[in-house]
This record gives sequence, C-alpha cells and structure tokens, in this order.
Amino acid sequence: PEDPAIPLLGIYPEDVPTGNSAQSVDQPDAHVTLSEGASLELRCSYSYSAAPYLFWYVQYPGQSLQFLLKYITGDAVVKGTKGFEAEFRKSNSSFNLKKSPAHWSDSAKYFCALNGLGSLNPTFSKGSQML
Repeated sequence: PEDPAIPLLGIYPEDVPTGNSAQSVDQPDAHVTLSEGASLELRCSYSYSAAPYLFWYVQYPGQSLQFLLKYITGDAVVKGTKGFEAEFRKSNSSFNLKKSPAHWSDSAKYFCALNGLGSLNPTFSKGSQML
C-alpha cells in the first residue's frame, strides 16, 4: 500500500553562495509534506530595489545543479522543464515554484536565486530538500 503522506521536501539551514548584499532571496517554509500526486508549491521571496532576474534550480541526488526556469521580464507565469512553473508577483516580491502533480521522482534539493541588473554573482536561497 502507498504511504498517504509522502514527505517531499524540507528546508535545512546550510551555507550556500550569497551574492550581493543589496539583494536577498529566501525560501521561508521549514517543512512541506505532500501526498503522491498532490500539488507542490515552494515559496520564494526576494528583496531587491530594481527589476529582478529570478531563477529556480534543482539538484537531484548525486547530480550537479540543473536549471529549471527563469523570469527576466514579460509574462508573470513562467513554464519550466519537467512540468514545473513559477509565478512572479512584484506586489509581494515572490517567485513561487509549482508543480501538479508532484511525484517521488521530484525528490531533490531546490534553490531559488536572484540576480540583479549589473550584479556578477547571483544570490541563492538556502534551498529545500526532500525528506
């Protein structure tokens, strides 16, 4: 029998590269638990005074960081790879990652990142890891 509550991801405090101190990005949820096939949403909030360039990356176990999607300008909803999408909301400075349905194969560490105009180094969130 299937486990009705599949733990998909949780955020753990780890050291990751931080970019410009004038910009910040955060994934606020300490834990997210979902059932197989449920809708997944990872929250990402940012702080930056100008128009941000926003990204989501994923790192599957034993693999290097992989690009999922980006927001530069234009449509608020951005379609990415593997069925992921993210919605840019300037009004509350958020760029939440979504997928429906989510599966065991989505087990990975997810990172939201921000790169401001003229910044050479992106700022990464601390990430979220499937339990």
